[in-house]
Amino acid sequence: MSQDFVTTKDGVSIFYKDWGPKDAQPIVFHHGWPLSADDWDNQMMFFLLHGYRVIAHDRRGHGRSTQTCAGNEMDTYAADVAALTDHLDLKDAVHVGHSTGGGEVARYVARAKPGRVGKAVLIGAVPPIMVKSDKNPGGLPIEVFDGFRAALVANRAQFFLDVPSGPFYGFNRKDAKVSQGVIENWWRQGMMGGAKAHYDCIKAFSETDFTEDLKAISVPTLVMHGDDDQIVPYADAAPLSAKLLKQGTLKTYEGLPHGMCTTHPDIINPDLLAFIRS
Repeated sequence: MSQDFVTTKDGVSIFYKDWGPKDAQPIVFHHGWPLSADDWDNQMMFFLLHGYRVIAHDRRGHGRSTQTCAGNEMDTYAADVAALTDHLDLKDAVHVGHSTGGGEVARYVARAKPGRVGKAVLIGAVPPIMVKSDKNPGGLPIEVFDGFRAALVANRAQFFLDVPSGPFYGFNRKDAKVSQGVIENWWRQGMMGGAKAHYDCIKAFSETDFTEDLKAISVPTLVMHGDDDQIVPYADAAPLSAKLLKQGTLKTYEGLPHGMCTTHPDIINPDLLAFIRS
C-alpha cells in the first residue's frame, strides 16, 4: 500500500492512494464535494480484497491536496486526473465517480488518451447539468446553489454538519438508521479542504454542462442512482445521462439516498463488481 503526491503543470500537489498489485486492473475512484479519497474507504477495501489495484485521489482544494485559489473547475480537475493517470501509467482503468466526481469522470474519460480507460461508472452523478435553465427545465434553481455558497461563507463548520445529518445520506427520512460516525467523518473530510476551493466547486458541479462529454464517451458506462437522492435529483440526472452515452446502462435504486455507497455498500459493491467483471 502506498500514498504519495503528483505535481500538476501549475504546481499543485495532488494527494493519492495506490493500493494493490501493480499488474492488476486499476480502479480509480473520484469523490464528491467537499470530501476526499477517504470517502471511498469501503469500496477501496472491497476491491483490494478482490485482487484489484485501487486508486483514489483528493481533488485539488480538497483533503490533503493543495488548497488552491485557482483552477477549481472541471477542465482543470480533468487535467489533474490526466496528470495522475500519466504518472501511474494506468491502462484499461475503470473510473468510478460519485456526485461531483461523476462529472470529473465524464470530463476526463471523454478526453482520455487511447488505452487509458476501459470502463466508467457514474454514481449519483451531477451530469448532464444540474442548474435549471430554458434548456434544462427540470434542473434545480440557481438560488439553491446560491444558498450553498451563502451557508459555506457564513459558517462552513455548521453547514458541513447539516448536510450529512440530513439530505446527503437520507438521515432526515423517517426510520432512517442514522450513523453519527458517518456524519462526523463527512465533516472531518470537508473541513480538511479549503473554503475557497469548495466555494468555487459549487459552480463547477452545478453549472457545468456535460452533454458533449457524455456523447463522446465510447467505453461501457454504468449509471447508478438512488431515486430518493435529495442532492442530485434522479429524474434530471441519471436517465438523461444514460440516454446520451453510446454504451450506457442505467441502474436505479429504489429508496436509496445520494450517499448510498456509504449507507448501502452491501448493495452497491456487488453491482460494481459484476459490471467491472462483465
